[in-house]
Amino acid sequence: MFHLGWFVGYGYGVQTWRGQWSGTGATDWMKPDTYVDLVRSMERAGFDYVMFEDSSCIPDTHGGSVHSVLANAHGAPKLDPMTLVPLLAQATDKLGIVVTAATAFYPPYILARLAASLDQLSSGRVGMNFVTASSNSAARNFGLDQHFEHDHRYTMADEWTDVVTRLWESWEPDAMVHDRDANLFADGDKVHPIDFEGEFYKVKGPLQVPRSPQGRPVICQAGGSPSGRDYAAKWADTIITGVRGVDAMKAYRDDIRSRVAGHGRDPDDVKVLYLVSPVLDDTVEAAQAKAKRIEQDRLDNAEWALQTMSYASGIDFSQFDLDKPLPEVETNGHTTTLSEFAKSANGKTLREAVAYRQNESVPLIGTPETVADEMGEIAEAAGGDGFLIANELDRVTIAQITEGLAPALQRRGLTRTSYEFDTLRENLRAF
Repeated sequence: MFHLGWFVGYGYGVQTWRGQWSGTGATDWMKPDTYVDLVRSMERAGFDYVMFEDSSCIPDTHGGSVHSVLANAHGAPKLDPMTLVPLLAQATDKLGIVVTAATAFYPPYILARLAASLDQLSSGRVGMNFVTASSNSAARNFGLDQHFEHDHRYTMADEWTDVVTRLWESWEPDAMVHDRDANLFADGDKVHPIDFEGEFYKVKGPLQVPRSPQGRPVICQAGGSPSGRDYAAKWADTIITGVRGVDAMKAYRDDIRSRVAGHGRDPDDVKVLYLVSPVLDDTVEAAQAKAKRIEQDRLDNAEWALQTMSYASGIDFSQFDLDKPLPEVETNGHTTTLSEFAKSANGKTLREAVAYRQNESVPLIGTPETVADEMGEIAEAAGGDGFLIANELDRVTIAQITEGLAPALQRRGLTRTSYEFDTLRENLRAF
């Protein structure tokens, strides 16, 4: 069997607002209703977790202003996804809820306290997607002139995560006593300051929040570069990746497992999920036609689509001619994202590269039955631990995935039909 997750790529922001099935998304995007519908459907379908993207600025790289981003609601406006966790936890019993936090911008004590509090509130179902962030615009919101150099960000993140983890573990598992007769609520001998003093951080501790039901929140990561992969292998419980093609998927997982073992950890404890965006319909032919319409829409709106690349890379893609090949570029941003895009752009104009750019590891186009068969074959060939659904978020798509594809996977014995455990970490390690 393999695991399933859902990636909410625009975070707690505008999802779809002008599409055929957008409904009232343009006006109701700040309300939690769609996300509550999503997580309830996901739990019925046996998913492991939902993961929310986040960022700390209105992107202004593309065209040098916020105008195009706001005009298209493409990454902004956006609310803090941490505020959704209590509502989603209340609406579900088993599903994991993973939210994004930037290691470069959160003081470690504040993040450790917030995450541990949410983990307690959810009875051990919270995860944190740790990112180093890449945007100079975001960095300037936290007192920096520009963001730190790429590999240096990971050096800092390693120490930051060490501090956060020590804080989470500053309470021993049995520190909470609740002994009325002895007048002892918590045993102070089992709550320890961490007295951490490193190159970047100095934190006394201990944390105010007792150890959670799953020990500590699950850590999620998306390491792509060598430094990112090593950081993920050292700390993460689940890793998400969009590497393209079955061979690359297998090579990525093999590399991660080797790095995990090199850090003295059990590779089976770290679950690698591949990014996919299934295109589903009643027939294979209808799904293929739908995929062509999506491709054509990208061609027609290439400038709009390039906003994402501008933000991720820190390079203003509006300066390039859409009908000429992509020139050679370098970035201090998401190096893997830019590298993969450059590969896909080889021999194509920039407009064509955007149209044919895959946001997933493998294209999945067909009926729920044919796509379920294909996912089973891919999982066997790549040796992966599961898939992260990254489709646009509307109620029609939710139903297609959770009421169509997920049951087809269950009928083949590829995904769970019920949860064996109560916490996110235990369910991730169940198989």
